[in-house]
Amino acid sequence: MMRNARQAPWSLVALTALVSLFMLAPIALSVLAGLVNNYSTGLKSGLTLRWLGEVWENYGGTVGASLLLALGCVLGNLLIGVPCAYALVRSRSRLARGFEELLTLPVAVPGLASALALILAYGTLSGFRQSFAFILVGHMVFTLPFMVRTVGAAFQKDELRALEEAARSLGASFAQRFLGVLVPAVLPAIVAGCLMVFTLSVGEFNLTWMLHTPLTRTLPVGLADSYASMRIEIGSAYTLVFLIVILPVLWGLQAIGSFIEKHHGT
Repeated sequence: MMRNARQAPWSLVALTALVSLFMLAPIALSVLAGLVNNYSTGLKSGLTLRWLGEVWENYGGTVGASLLLALGCVLGNLLIGVPCAYALVRSRSRLARGFEELLTLPVAVPGLASALALILAYGTLSGFRQSFAFILVGHMVFTLPFMVRTVGAAFQKDELRALEEAARSLGASFAQRFLGVLVPAVLPAIVAGCLMVFTLSVGEFNLTWMLHTPLTRTLPVGLADSYASMRIEIGSAYTLVFLIVILPVLWGLQAIGSFIEKHHGT
């Protein structure tokens, strides 16, 4: 028994390493393909940054657009999703339960169907249809359920209900209770929701592909376009650009989330 117990961790480490290798190998090969002169020849053709330059020249504008779009989506979720989560948790009506189910519907419905619905509803507004605001609305519809569910679970804690009642008994207004007591108490959940929303928005393709125009391309849309219409080396270089841009942002957000959870977690 002791021998099996000692060997078990090594087997888990080996399994984890194997699964990690299986998942990371395609990404590594794709990155390598964007750094060689000729993919069919491989490393024998030599390394180059030429493809990265072409990607930045043709699709550089999608980087800033995607980051701003994702940040706008996070801000919108903070302004709408957090109050919505509180209202749904505190309400006991059947109408609230039904609204909560409808709110999660975009997660189950394919992104193409949600995009088509938005086009049918607002596609005649030409100025709105041709702007990034139209894509932002689509991203909000898709990501809002994740913020509401994440923050709502934190609002459901019995300790917060007691804390809110104590603040009410001391004469605190709703704004003082919500902003001064409840929001700081669920701050780690809000940060986790923001990280999830940002990640989903930056990588969202299906819905964005239907909603975008030639002037409102995002990183995933440009990536698909580069793979479909250009050399495999350019598409692979685009993948590398995507990783270079997104990974530091995600690591930074995770570090902020860990810091807040460590110092302000409930």
